[in-house]
Amino acid sequence: MSLDHMYIRQYDNTCPRSGATNVIQDGLTIKPVLQSENSAFGAEVLGVDWSKPFPDATVAQLVALQDKYAVLIFRKTGLDNARHIAFSQQLGDKLEINPFFYGRENDRLREPLLFDVANIELDGSLVKMDSRRWHHSLGNALWHTDSSYHQQRSKYSILLSHGNPVEGGSWTHFADLRRAYSDLSQMKKDEIENLVIEHDLWHSRKLASPAVFGNPLPHELAAKPPAYHRLVQVAPDGRKTMYLAAHAKRILGMEFEQSQKVIWELIDHSTQPKYVFSMEWLSGGDMVWWDNRQSMHRANPYTEHMTARDVRRSTILDDGPLAFGASAEEKSVAERDKIN
Repeated sequence: MSLDHMYIRQYDNTCPRSGATNVIQDGLTIKPVLQSENSAFGAEVLGVDWSKPFPDATVAQLVALQDKYAVLIFRKTGLDNARHIAFSQQLGDKLEINPFFYGRENDRLREPLLFDVANIELDGSLVKMDSRRWHHSLGNALWHTDSSYHQQRSKYSILLSHGNPVEGGSWTHFADLRRAYSDLSQMKKDEIENLVIEHDLWHSRKLASPAVFGNPLPHELAAKPPAYHRLVQVAPDGRKTMYLAAHAKRILGMEFEQSQKVIWELIDHSTQPKYVFSMEWLSGGDMVWWDNRQSMHRANPYTEHMTARDVRRSTILDDGPLAFGASAEEKSVAERDKIN
């Protein structure tokens, strides 16, 4: 298994996209990013008034767009932390709570409903090379799905930019798992149909930084035990998709090495350029909202030449029929039915 591809900076498919065909819908302008014969993935949405809370009808309109495109991009929203959280709460009953691995007092935001995924320290300097935080964040450059290592998985993530990003210095990359699943051979679909996967945050951290996270600290392990989810699932639009991430450690009923081979073959397939676009952060207030149930994403890896990225994430917990992952019975059956 090679992780060389985690250092690819940008794909040819980008957002903003020049020459995109606009769609006008109920007063909004939608600019699709990736389109194929029977699929659309990613859209930049213009015309949203972010200055006040949305009525239920507007929330429903945006959720319908989300179900179709899986990733929605909004520019110069003007949102602050409080309104970021308020909008997130309109999309689900519960938000994920920040565990503050390195202490709430060491977090710039100190807000339990937001995750500071910037590369900025408390004093305003950039994250120090070879610090534990630096190495922990290397895992964000692996293709992943937010919080798949929770037994109650996340539904949406909303990432909001603050400050003034340097043009050409900050990207987030997204992969369409619905289309990637659709293009698998029928034989492969049959092989993976009933697989259950163990997801572990510390597995992805070890992949990205084995020297530092080869042996996570006891309080880290206690804070984030593994979770179990079916690989093949159904997206909100009714199409089959995969629930996949670098956090995916082991296929139940399969040895670790073989599990990793299968998992990374699927990740490599799903992150071919035809399934991926890169969203560029252009200004403060830019926001991207994605559905973790039908996409993967990754950030640019930290480098010694990186520019400041002040981005903050809320995560909305899933409340659908598959929210709590594989049942005890499904896990037991998967472990019992050994896979050759």
